[in-house]
Amino acid sequence: MALKLGIHTGPQDLSMEPLLKIWRRADETGFHWASVTDHFYANPLQSRENPCFEGVASMAALAGATENLRVGCLVFCALFRSPGILAKAAVTIDHLSKGRAEIGVGAGVFQEEFREFGYGFPSLGERLNQLEEALPILNSLWRDPVTNFQGKYYEIEGAVCSPKPFNPNMRLWVGGAGAKRTPRMAAKYAGGFNMPYLPPEQVRIRLEQLERECENLGRDPGEIDTSVNLGFDMSATAGEADKQPGLPIDPGGAIVGSPQRAIDRLGEYEAVGIKGVNIAFRPPLDWDAFEAYIEEVLPQMNA
Repeated sequence: MALKLGIHTGPQDLSMEPLLKIWRRADETGFHWASVTDHFYANPLQSRENPCFEGVASMAALAGATENLRVGCLVFCALFRSPGILAKAAVTIDHLSKGRAEIGVGAGVFQEEFREFGYGFPSLGERLNQLEEALPILNSLWRDPVTNFQGKYYEIEGAVCSPKPFNPNMRLWVGGAGAKRTPRMAAKYAGGFNMPYLPPEQVRIRLEQLERECENLGRDPGEIDTSVNLGFDMSATAGEADKQPGLPIDPGGAIVGSPQRAIDRLGEYEAVGIKGVNIAFRPPLDWDAFEAYIEEVLPQMNA
């Protein structure tokens, strides 16, 4: 099976017009996936005045602007919205996209936006606990006639989610860089597992942990889609391959250098067993490099 190539756009540091241009270009050129982020400030935070669009509305815009891509958010922060609100938003976008929506959920990491938008900043353990309660609620609302749940953070009594998703098998993703608990939650509750900006060896370790967790649960790990997001600072031509990286990214979890180097790097990720790779295409936008990726990298990886 060919590696599924996607694009991950933070709806930040730019206006809506270039975002729409990115999504439409990805939609017409053979990408499998496009996603947005869920932040209130541009991340990394340089100025609170930098534009940053809200995640649910951005994902709806992505769905409306495209026809072929799988569309998602990697990842919605579980603490920013109740699972009921998020479940209903996801169903709405799935109908808008005619069944192309996939929803990722995580624990959140960005301290400034938590505190300044009124969410406090619980410990990582508390955030993961709340995420773990939200996941079965989302699954139940999408699939069960009635949802009841009693937990520390959520109490759901007799909730009916209607309509159900346009795609009755709409995939729920768990996303995060954690080595133990995140793969465990993905194995227990999710249909997809996404990792942010990790080198191939670390991705291999996470996939092995995911397999162990699935074995403990008696679940086939092949049922779970997997992907990794990578920074993108590829050169437009081989002649620019030795340039210094122009973006503040860790080259260990990124696509850098010439198109051929990008192809080789993607092959390393494919070799460790990941099913999808999403490039994070963000400002400052290098349209020449993006077009080179489309023209030279996609055909090789989709062959």
